[in-house]
Amino acid sequence: MTEKSPDDRPVHQAACHCGTVRFTLRLADGLRTARRCNCSYCSMRGAVAVSADLNDIHVTQGQEALALYQFNTGEAKHYFCAKCGIYTFHQRRSNHHQYGVNVACIEGMSPFDFAEVPVSEGRSHPKDRADGASITAGWSRYEANPLAPDI
Repeated sequence: MTEKSPDDRPVHQAACHCGTVRFTLRLADGLRTARRCNCSYCSMRGAVAVSADLNDIHVTQGQEALALYQFNTGEAKHYFCAKCGIYTFHQRRSNHHQYGVNVACIEGMSPFDFAEVPVSEGRSHPKDRADGASITAGWSRYEANPLAPDI
């Protein structure tokens, strides 16, 4: 379910796979921020993430079930459900004022809703580059098979 917030950005309902962790969020710039990353962690995680400002995510259930994972510099904070293991959101290293949110957790959304998603060059993080620039490493594409059942 999506409802309107006072600033007219929709408030989205979200949850992990098992439903233990539930949260609401408002997207910083709609779905325009959708992206993947090719760093070692994100490559294994495989999620499409969208942006939300820190004060636009509210955990409504299961705060105690959120587990934290940090690696390398320890700046980014990756949260996941300790029960089902699903990545829910992470506080970004590149922007400490935002979370990247797993699109698959947002009610009514799927990573397969995007025909093409830019992949950020995370193996060489912008904070580790002299120019600090973000680089698109490539694009991840999805095309549905018209012969597959529509369930």
